[in-house]
Amino acid sequence: MTSGESDRTTALKELHERVTGLRSALGELVVGQDEAVLEILIALLCGGHVLLEGVPGIAKTLLARSLTSALGLEFRRIQFTPDLTPADVTGTNLFDFQSGTFHLQKGPVFTNILLADEINRTPPKTQSALLEAMEERQVTIDGVSHPLAAPFFVIATQNPLEHEGTYPLPEAQLDRFLIKVEMTYPVEDEELEIYRRFLDGRLGLSSGSARVNKVLDAGDIARTRDVLEGVHVEDKMLAYLKDLVVSSRRSLHLSLGASPRAGMALLAASRARAALAGRDFVIPDDVKRMAGPVLRHRLLPTPEAELEGMTASTILERLVGTIEVPR
Repeated sequence: MTSGESDRTTALKELHERVTGLRSALGELVVGQDEAVLEILIALLCGGHVLLEGVPGIAKTLLARSLTSALGLEFRRIQFTPDLTPADVTGTNLFDFQSGTFHLQKGPVFTNILLADEINRTPPKTQSALLEAMEERQVTIDGVSHPLAAPFFVIATQNPLEHEGTYPLPEAQLDRFLIKVEMTYPVEDEELEIYRRFLDGRLGLSSGSARVNKVLDAGDIARTRDVLEGVHVEDKMLAYLKDLVVSSRRSLHLSLGASPRAGMALLAASRARAALAGRDFVIPDDVKRMAGPVLRHRLLPTPEAELEGMTASTILERLVGTIEVPR
């Protein structure tokens, strides 16, 4: 083993141990959402953003606050409403009558972790203000660009059951999210554990009381990018991923398939999942497990498929089953 390989192995081991510690710390407060926690961490380490979908009361806000506490980062929350304006998100220049000059009043987007609650409840113009910040890592106010903090990580939520008074994100804007996490109710044993922790005071009705000891920091997150780049992807694995992405464009049940950018997102997420499992190489299961979170919100079923009760997730599952797995 060369010195470079040894250093990479050591860095990979350290990343695995620290993220395992982070997942354990989050699990003390967020019960029954292990897969959701893993997918959110993958998005964070890849430098992407997350769209969280789930009904109220299943710990979406608690998860965001707990993650922020465990990373020692700044947290802000925006409750998206129909009357929210772009300036409410990005900020605005205010005139100071004493000095006779304008000064910038920064909006909540100037933070490390931003929880955008019910993003589909605000009009497209306000949605676009946030999505531009996600893409560019900066905001432009009165013609002047202002860089955002690093890391800048958005967790946007939407309720899958409510449609009245909402403004669904168009496909081009959905593509800005690296991963879509579908949070569901915990299984019964996990729900019983939630009630036990509430009784002994470890959990409260308010997510504002969430406190997790710091496990990683901004510097650790930046250093993980180098570790992820060291995760090897064989040519046959790359061809497997390509076949899966291309098959979505050929599906008769989809009017919109996955783009090459979606394929790159799947590749990045697969490498991250391999690293968090303690491996320096990608296996087919990494691609399979990340295909849903990365691709399902980027696929658009045909009207005929929807009439038959098919969803992007079920169509994707069928496609995954048709692709030959490399040996």
